[in-house]
Amino acid sequence: MNKCSKVLPEGWTQLDKIDLKENKKQFWIMQGISILLAVLMIVAGCFIVHPSAFFGVEGTEEIIAIIVLIVGAVVYIVLHELTHGVFLSAFTRTKPKFGFVGWAACCGNEAYCNKPCYAVVALSPLVVWGIVFGVLNVFFHDGIWFWVIWFLQTMNVAGAAGDIFVSCKLFSYPKEMLVQDTGLAMTVYRRMTREEMLSTAENTEEIL
Repeated sequence: MNKCSKVLPEGWTQLDKIDLKENKKQFWIMQGISILLAVLMIVAGCFIVHPSAFFGVEGTEEIIAIIVLIVGAVVYIVLHELTHGVFLSAFTRTKPKFGFVGWAACCGNEAYCNKPCYAVVALSPLVVWGIVFGVLNVFFHDGIWFWVIWFLQTMNVAGAAGDIFVSCKLFSYPKEMLVQDTGLAMTVYRRMTREEMLSTAENTEEIL
């Protein structure tokens, strides 16, 4: 199994590129997945606790719940990207960079991850915060506070649409692959075949 690397090893070539900013088809596929996941989560929540538990509450508790939800959503966005960054840094030993692509927050670096490591990096926020919100919903399983936490869980699941999309794409790539995720785009590399390496060497000799 190839290891994560700070530089692209010799004998590798680009296989694919996912750029949600430039590729509108990929962008809208991701948006569709996000909306679908959000709808499914809200519908599922309605089967657990009736939405009137949130919208039917008036007074101070409702105001506090809305403030907690808004602040929680902002904090979650930061924590989502930090979770990506922690795992990405741990695997690549390279400091991650954070930013925005349009309205979406992003995290990446210039290093190259192997397939298993990148799958962990991509899905880590969904799994980690999914567990956290799930445990919180066990304790707050009724009333307005169930919905506050459930909305954050919905944000966690729907907000991971891009991560899920990328993770599904990983299955179509060869076992030996490297991924460079700069946050703006994800570039996939594969090992060159013997014939490709010979051809590259011949072309280099001709240039020299």
